[in-house]
Amino acid sequence: MQDDKGMEERLRDKAKLVLKVNYFTSICSLVFCLLCLFALNITKIIPYVFLAFGVLNLLNTFLYKYHKSLTLAYNIVSIMALVGATIITLYSGGINSPFIFVLALVVVAGYMSTRSYGALYLYLILSIVLLIYAQSITDFSFAFNVVPEGSKDLFALLSVLFSVYLLGGVFGKNLLHVHHKLYKTKSEVEEKIKEKETLLKEVHHRVKNNLQTVSSLLSLQSRNIDDKQTKDLLKNSQNRVISMAMVHEMLYMREDLSKIEYKSYVEELAEYLVRSIKGTSSNITLDIDIPDIKLNIDTAIPLGLLINEAVTNALKYGIVDDSKGEIFIKLRRGDDGEYQLNIGDNGIGFPETMNHKTTKSLGLKLIHNLARQLRGSIIRDVTKKGTYYIVKFREIHQKVPSLV
Repeated sequence: MQDDKGMEERLRDKAKLVLKVNYFTSICSLVFCLLCLFALNITKIIPYVFLAFGVLNLLNTFLYKYHKSLTLAYNIVSIMALVGATIITLYSGGINSPFIFVLALVVVAGYMSTRSYGALYLYLILSIVLLIYAQSITDFSFAFNVVPEGSKDLFALLSVLFSVYLLGGVFGKNLLHVHHKLYKTKSEVEEKIKEKETLLKEVHHRVKNNLQTVSSLLSLQSRNIDDKQTKDLLKNSQNRVISMAMVHEMLYMREDLSKIEYKSYVEELAEYLVRSIKGTSSNITLDIDIPDIKLNIDTAIPLGLLINEAVTNALKYGIVDDSKGEIFIKLRRGDDGEYQLNIGDNGIGFPETMNHKTTKSLGLKLIHNLARQLRGSIIRDVTKKGTYYIVKFREIHQKVPSLV
């Protein structure tokens, strides 16, 4: 909505500039026509070119109010200016004519419209200048200077004044005005972005606090329960909540609010799970191999939950009691943008006949459901000792579906 409004405003500014230039050049052309006839004693070609340009350009400006096509109005005036300035230059001294500088103004006007128009007129006018020079030095020159000797200096003065005023008083003034508006708009946009980033940080902070509150409530609830199975369920739910809270905490603490550094997140999550399930003095070794990879929140949370379930299962069922064990997590990004997560342990594993479809284990079902939520694939490598998963997925750039 704001982009459309800004585009309309820029279009209005450009239309104002084109119309202002049209009116100014038309009036100046008509004045030049009168000066040529009555003050400079120029009676051939040049005054009639000024007259034709002034009248036709006023008509072009008048018609714009009906067709509303700025591109059409600009192209008409540019072509007329190019043709008119070329003819006047040829018949007022050729390459030595002071009016040749008006050709440069056509290039400036082109770049004020679009870069492509500017480049087109630049190379076109460079070619025309070379042709004007070529015809001036050959014996086949078809143009001749119609400016009387006594009027050359005054004609040169008026030509230079016209060029300088059009460049500085019209183009320069309006460009400066547009520049100030753009600078002001840029400052306003940067301020709004800063406000939104601050607000988004606050949102992540509050979400993290709310999730930590839920985690604390689950912890308090588990203290009043004696049944071990129910206690474990609450503890698993608490760990899942904390794995999500960590993502929001990392986003809150970093400058980039769109992505998190995944290596530090996985290290922090895995160390927390080991302390939570095995205690502070465990025999668990963590082998985490993740390069400098950043993931957005839509990918980071389901992947974090998948890692949480895999590590939790390894700590509870794979590496039993106080046995020594190793958990390894490896994440790589391929050249085609696909990620591959290798995660497993060297524990006792579970039978090949058991899978997410046949088991009642919520953790195992969640691992496969989370891989599906990541729109990826998951396979179990049964050739390795313990439990070993290979998960392939791509980064998600939109809202993901629910696990339910």
